[in-house]
Amino acid sequence: MSNPDFEQARRYALERLERELPPNMYYHSLEHTRDEVVPAAEQLAAAEGISGDDLTLLRTAAYFHDLGYIVQAQDHESISAQIAAENLPRFGYDPDQVEVIGRIIMATRLPQSPATHLEQILADADLDILGRENCLDRNVDLRNEGAVLGNLVTDESWYAGQLRFIKNHRYFTSTARLRREEQKQKNIARLVRLLAEAQSQAASAV
Repeated sequence: MSNPDFEQARRYALERLERELPPNMYYHSLEHTRDEVVPAAEQLAAAEGISGDDLTLLRTAAYFHDLGYIVQAQDHESISAQIAAENLPRFGYDPDQVEVIGRIIMATRLPQSPATHLEQILADADLDILGRENCLDRNVDLRNEGAVLGNLVTDESWYAGQLRFIKNHRYFTSTARLRREEQKQKNIARLVRLLAEAQSQAASAV
């Protein structure tokens, strides 16, 4: 395998996110990639024994995984993989490395179905928020972003959908399950309460 210039690739991805992401990407922002997904991927990788070339490929995929949002939200994973394929070779990534990175990026597509260990790690990192204490705060950002994109829903519909999603979600790595599952269950309980409150308010308004 070649020895790519990861730092240049990382800088390229962050600069494009900062410069080209629409300002109303309240959830899928520069901070989501830089401060949430990348650190989660790195922490999971360390605990799961990932190092060397594999770690470089994983970290690269993490930085590029949401670049597609600079074009559009729909099918952004494919666009992210395409941007990676078009630009990583000039940073010294060989075709095999680019292909692996593309598959890791695509593993974040919902519903998630990662096939390799690296794909599992990034899939878990991308939804690490589901098992964090600030899950409901970031959920507000996600809802606001969706509203800008035309997804306007009632409180009842929103909480019902989010509850369905988080209940159906599962972490793939043992590390993510160990670190996040307990808080995820607490977040589910909070969503149950919010849904009940929304249903009560809707009923009283009739």
